[in-house]
Amino acid sequence: MAIRKILLPLTGTAAGESALTTALMTARIWNAHVTAMHVRVDSRDVAPLAGEGLSGAMIEEMMSATEKESGDRANAVRNMFERFVAAQHVVVAEARPNAGTATASFASVTGREEDLVAQQARLADLTVVPHPEAGEDVSSSDALHAVLFDSGRPVLIAPQTPPTTIGTRICLGWNGTAESAAAVLAALPWLQQAQAVRILFAEGYQRRGPGAQDLAAYLALHDVHAEPVTFHNVGSSVGAGMLAVAKDFGCDLLAMGAYSHSRLRQLILGGVTRHVLEHATIPVMMCR
Repeated sequence: MAIRKILLPLTGTAAGESALTTALMTARIWNAHVTAMHVRVDSRDVAPLAGEGLSGAMIEEMMSATEKESGDRANAVRNMFERFVAAQHVVVAEARPNAGTATASFASVTGREEDLVAQQARLADLTVVPHPEAGEDVSSSDALHAVLFDSGRPVLIAPQTPPTTIGTRICLGWNGTAESAAAVLAALPWLQQAQAVRILFAEGYQRRGPGAQDLAAYLALHDVHAEPVTFHNVGSSVGAGMLAVAKDFGCDLLAMGAYSHSRLRQLILGGVTRHVLEHATIPVMMCR
């Protein structure tokens, strides 16, 4: 299935700018529509956080300040959206006017970001999210994890620096799990037009399930030639080994399953998903 709708939860950070560029590049590849959504803080949520001992007037003042700050941020994000869309020569429209044009639209909504993003992502072919900010705990990337765990749809994590190409040389992180199988299915449209595809597998990464050769045979039925390549840990890190082989290949899109171990285990002990989220410098498409 070709990509026709891309959801972009949009923030005003530098990482958000890279995600916007990545989403617009993807839209141009697929002649798709980007729905850029900025979620404003609901000023009514401030009141329960204010605590006891504050007068009604003080709470009202806090709510007004929150509303003003939220509005200013929404305007700044919209201006950034309009500037980047013009630079990428993407048409601003509510929907694709025809099959040969990439389009984008902007919406500012109020509520809880993780809830609204996950809900809207259920009717998007792909959701592009910013790379976790430097120094930020990956486990607190609410929009990213909301899409992974509560949308049933793939998520594309944009790199911190916008890529020059996406999807010409693709690596599949394969370990035989249902999560990696979902990633293969999501990547299939990309695989069918890629210049080169590699299946990355390792003894310490494989779980119970089909092996890399089985995946290569399956992809051949879809007219995709994929070369299975084994990789080795860098130090004790499976994720570092995978990223190193992808870099040597000149990979510009890595597709893989996410959290085949529990998220709590990865938070405490580390894991492939966590390492890739923290250290990848290329677009990474994940499925859960």
